[in-house]
Amino acid sequence: MLNIGQQAPEFHLFDQNGEKHSLSGQKGKKVVLYFYPKDDTPGCTTEACTIAEIYDEFQDRNVVVFGVSADDQASHKAFAEKYHLPFILLSDPSHEVIKAYGAYEKDVIAPGIHTRRVTYLIDEAGTVMKAYPEVDPATHARTILSDLT
Repeated sequence: MLNIGQQAPEFHLFDQNGEKHSLSGQKGKKVVLYFYPKDDTPGCTTEACTIAEIYDEFQDRNVVVFGVSADDQASHKAFAEKYHLPFILLSDPSHEVIKAYGAYEKDVIAPGIHTRRVTYLIDEAGTVMKAYPEVDPATHARTILSDLT
C-alpha cells in the first residue's frame, strides 16, 4: 500500500475505448483510483454501479474517477456498456500499475485473478490524500465522497 503524503506513481494505461490516460494528465484535479479484481463479478459490479450512481457528485467536485483491473479493453468496454458506467476503466494486463499501487495479490478471488480491492484518493499535485485498503463495495463510493467534503 502507498502511504498518505506519498507521491502516487505515474501510469500510462489504455481505457475501454483505446484512449491512453496518465496520472500526470490529471494535474489540477483530484483522482479516485480504484483497483478491482474482475469485470462483471458481483462485488466489482456493485462497486462500479454505486460509483456510477453518484458520479455527478464526483464531477461537481472536479474529481476524475478511474477503475483499474487486469481485464483487457474489450472486457472493460462490455462491462461499461452493460452497466452504463460513466467513468473510465483502465486496463493493466501486465499488472505493472497494480503492483506499483500495492493492489497485487495472487489468486485474490479465484485462480488467475491478482488484483485486490484497493482505492486511493489523490490530490491535484499527485499526492496520496487517502488510502482505502479495506473496501465495502456497497458503501465505498459514499465513503470517498464524504472524505472529499
